[in-house]
Amino acid sequence: MTLRLLVLAVCAIGAGAAQTPPPGSAPSVSIVSPAEGTYLSGPVLLRAIINPSRAVANAVFYADGEQVCSISRPPFECDWDAGGPVIEHHIRLVATLRAGGRIVRTVRTKGVGYAENVDVDVVQVTATVSKDGHFVHGLPASAFHVWEDGVPQTITSFSDSSVPLDLVVAVDISGSMAAAMPRLRTAAREFLTAIPEKDTVTLLAFNDNIFPLARKATSTADRAGAVERLAPWGMTALYDVVIKSIELLGTRRGRKAMVVFTDGEDQGSHATLDDALARVQETDAAIFMIGQGRGTSLENLQKVMHRLAEPTGGRAVFTQKVDDLQKVFRELLDELSNQYLIAYAPTNTKRDGTSRTIKVQVDGYRHVRARQGYRAPSR
Repeated sequence: MTLRLLVLAVCAIGAGAAQTPPPGSAPSVSIVSPAEGTYLSGPVLLRAIINPSRAVANAVFYADGEQVCSISRPPFECDWDAGGPVIEHHIRLVATLRAGGRIVRTVRTKGVGYAENVDVDVVQVTATVSKDGHFVHGLPASAFHVWEDGVPQTITSFSDSSVPLDLVVAVDISGSMAAAMPRLRTAAREFLTAIPEKDTVTLLAFNDNIFPLARKATSTADRAGAVERLAPWGMTALYDVVIKSIELLGTRRGRKAMVVFTDGEDQGSHATLDDALARVQETDAAIFMIGQGRGTSLENLQKVMHRLAEPTGGRAVFTQKVDDLQKVFRELLDELSNQYLIAYAPTNTKRDGTSRTIKVQVDGYRHVRARQGYRAPSR
């Protein structure tokens, strides 16, 4: 994993108010990205949730005293580059109310308290715990234990699914999907609109090309509208879309996942399977592969989908009937709602580009699915 820093922190959202309107009339305003106490570097999404949004005339994000963007309608978000060095940043949101007055929210991120020539590599691991076929939530950090290459590691950060999720969903729209597309749209719409609005959803359609239909959408209306633009034609570039999805999730800190739906083997990618597997080793996102229809009878495709998903702590699912997709998506939503996110600083600090294995155990539970490894950064 070629990241200078990959860590997660979950704390209360910083808050302050200026010229706050009378009690009972103020909308709910909160910064959900970045989280308080997060370590940042590179591209970052600044995002706020305002409810009701109509109560606000505009919202302005400031980073370290400089205005980043001004937004007059949802989604209240914009991109910002935190730069390379991991230093402390002050993020401020000023919401101007239509009724008069302002509401101010602030978040302070952390800097690395080491000399500039010290490299900091933190590994992020997604895990789920189940018992008797049901996911287990509410477990404390003390119940989790992590080993890298057989050596115990110290957990430096821990959180559950209350952390906002950055989700990429990629849907195969090759010509073979024509008959199934209406029911697929229904299942995908139900899935995407059920994801909480604190989470972002990027929807990609792919055949032998890749088509972004929604980027980091938070509103259910935007997600549902994007699903309606799914239309079948062309071939299948499976490996390309896996790599593109990983790129879109990027190196931002926090909980990340991708869902890839297909009914056939790769036919049109520029990338190879080895290219895709190499990128899988670099991502801390959980990958879920869904095979449908004729894809369930292709042994090679099933093996490929397992190889892409399982090392990340995700899984591959297969269904013969498109009518079963709603059940598959509901189960996936349940899983995403019961994830744990663990971070640790490896005791092996060598930047040698080698593959490292990860093992996660949880006190009192045998069924734990988690990220299985990563490739160490190289100098």
